[in-house]
Amino acid sequence: MMRVMALQQVVDENAVDTDPAGHVTRALADYFESRRSQVAEIGSDFAAAIEVLREFVLGGGKRVRPTFAWWGWRGAGGAGDGPAARTALRALSALELLQASALIHDDLMDSSAVRRGAPTVHVRFAREHRDLGWHGTPEQFGLAAAVLLGDVALAWTDDMFLSAGLPAAALARAAQPWQAMRVEVLAGQFIDVRTQASGDESAEAALRIDRFKTAAYTVERPLHLGAALAGASAELISAYRAFGAEVGIAFQLRDDLLGVFGDPAVTGKPAGDDLREGKRTLLVALGIEHAERDGRYGDAELLRACLGRDGLGADDVDKARDVLVGLGAVDAVEQRITELTASALRTLRGAPIPEFVADRLAELTVTATTRHR
Repeated sequence: MMRVMALQQVVDENAVDTDPAGHVTRALADYFESRRSQVAEIGSDFAAAIEVLREFVLGGGKRVRPTFAWWGWRGAGGAGDGPAARTALRALSALELLQASALIHDDLMDSSAVRRGAPTVHVRFAREHRDLGWHGTPEQFGLAAAVLLGDVALAWTDDMFLSAGLPAAALARAAQPWQAMRVEVLAGQFIDVRTQASGDESAEAALRIDRFKTAAYTVERPLHLGAALAGASAELISAYRAFGAEVGIAFQLRDDLLGVFGDPAVTGKPAGDDLREGKRTLLVALGIEHAERDGRYGDAELLRACLGRDGLGADDVDKARDVLVGLGAVDAVEQRITELTASALRTLRGAPIPEFVADRLAELTVTATTRHR
């Protein structure tokens, strides 16, 4: 039976609990507005670039990270409304700027052309360069602009978090998860790049990337961060981290399946894009492993040949899909998602949090691991 702490759920329609994602979007809009005068003083060219960043941040995204962080705060006794809640929400909304930085840089490193159904940031700036007939190469300008805008988003992540008005004691408690989260996501990105370059096909390598590139900063550390701001016990933080790591990996495994089998009209990315980008996902690792185990070496070579191939066509993607299904790799990944989700929910049931928070986290878990985009 789930242990329930004495904490009253706020049901006022204006409370953050009713729509954390909407409150996060408004907090981000307010933050961009607060930087408008400084940006304008620098110049209209920089202001135009920041407008691209603002559109990227506000124009899409599921607000997964600050939403998990919010419920981490609530589960640790944080208020659902009032000044303390609004301050915590502003601080936690900064996670979306970290996400923006990661996505802009990730798209650049993966040479992705589309994100959320629109041109990626580096492609957008390359097109501007090309259309205006500027000096140098459009690709180099697009690369440089994307790196710098991603860096702005990363710098503003700290600025937004630190300027939210948190008490000094809360900031001190948050320092460890905040610092760990930033290092982990960058380390995970580096491991991903190195794994692609080295050609490591192992399932262990794929899961290590999932653990640090996605799970840590998507669910585990946001929960830890929200809990730390509210002064959570070591017991609760440990439970949150165990729960968050498993949900985060399951979230990424679902993303891996969508990267090959997802509907572009829903995901906003071309079908098979992960294959073109050479992503060494668990799905691909298990496909190659199963093929070699079963003596289906031609299938293993077909999957290897698809990885990192820019000209990979729809027919090639369909062949790779058929092979992955036939080898049982898709079923194996689905089974792993199911097992991780079940284990995470067992951890959640034993956590010292209010029942309504546990219910909401359980709903978020199901959404994160069964989504179609």
